[in-house]
Amino acid sequence: MMNEKQRIGRQRHRGTHPEVELLTVGETASATGVTVRTLHHYDEIGLVSPAARSSAGYRLYAPADLERLQQVVAYRRLGLGLEDIATALEGEGPSEGPGRRRALERQRELVEEKITELTRLLAALDTALEKDMKDIDLSENEMRELFGDSYTEHFEEYQTEAEDRWGQTEAWKESQRRTASYTQEDWTRISAETEENNRLILAAMDAGRPADSEQAMAAAEAMRVHMDHWFFPIDGDFHRSLGDMYVQDPRFTKTYEDLRPGLAQYLRDAIHANADRLAD
Repeated sequence: MMNEKQRIGRQRHRGTHPEVELLTVGETASATGVTVRTLHHYDEIGLVSPAARSSAGYRLYAPADLERLQQVVAYRRLGLGLEDIATALEGEGPSEGPGRRRALERQRELVEEKITELTRLLAALDTALEKDMKDIDLSENEMRELFGDSYTEHFEEYQTEAEDRWGQTEAWKESQRRTASYTQEDWTRISAETEENNRLILAAMDAGRPADSEQAMAAAEAMRVHMDHWFFPIDGDFHRSLGDMYVQDPRFTKTYEDLRPGLAQYLRDAIHANADRLAD
């Protein structure tokens, strides 16, 4: 006998298109590669809402919903935020006919822009790698090419505040000593490792793992080791304090919330769990 989820997986939508098959959230996740947690979030914010629900309250996705989800995934891969994606989809209209063509044309434009951006970045890195950077300070334009506009605009502000807060500590002095000799190639590696560590914590969160799971704690530990290697010695208790700052300082919170809603708190909790583990 079929259980409820199996039965609704075969349920037919009895509206304008009676032969349209509806998929459960689990089936939709399997078919698209989007996690169940993310599908729930998209539904909650109205970005991709299922066509119907079963009598038991299960989400049921129609082909039109999958078309819209496909557009969302495409825009996410191009780096757009969820609000920008919602605006783009609203401007494109229905995902059939002219609306679909507008969506594809817009995505092609974004891909071209991304290629241009990455080509400029590659050229900047090639130039840097040709020079001995040990005793050369990066110019503002070089910083902008490597780290982006946001980093460049706020670098001095963050640097000043960090010095005011930690300037008298041994950790600050050690960080200043180490980074003084870093080349642009070193900073490129630091940036790449940071992105990889963000990917690890996001993977744990998107998979629905609790913050004290092995996967989440391993991501938090990778971040601690990264800072310990590149900047200053940092034990579990020190890392715990930094984790608290991710939810207490709105600027740090925004950095992680822009990656995924709820990530700042999730990361803070994973750091605490990992610190507890290190203390055992």
